Amino acid sequence: MRALALDIGDKTIGIAASDLLGITAQGVETIRRTSDKNDLKRLGELVAQFEATTFVIGLPKNMDGSEGERCELVKKFAAKICAAFPEVKQIFWDERLSTVAAAKNLIAADVSRKKRKKVIDKMAAVYILQGYLDSMSN
Repeated sequence: MRALALDIGDKTIGIAASDLLGITAQGVETIRRTSDKNDLKRLGELVAQFEATTFVIGLPKNMDGSEGERCELVKKFAAKICAAFPEVKQIFWDERLSTVAAAKNLIAADVSRKKRKKVIDKMAAVYILQGYLDSMSN
């Protein structure tokens, strides 16, 4: 089983991949969104490259656990992903504070603001995927 995590935003999609054993998550890339067609094409290339069987999609719930407008936007795009890749299982994963945690780690590592902006979504995807992988090992 190899999983790809997606941190779906309006302008970017952060991507992380699990190792072959499903133990660790590594950042892959940040897709700059141009169109659904191009975004899905790149996701298809990554599915093939990593032989992914699962998408772990970050669901940006509100702090009280409710689902708001952001969740609806993510679910709409996830439906397009499902139509394009019906063989790849989808799992929604609560991503509250994943971007905050990623930002704190990048700041602690003394990464410049400019560089953080380029990798923050990819790092958030790593947090999403690692949380999922850790839950699977319990």
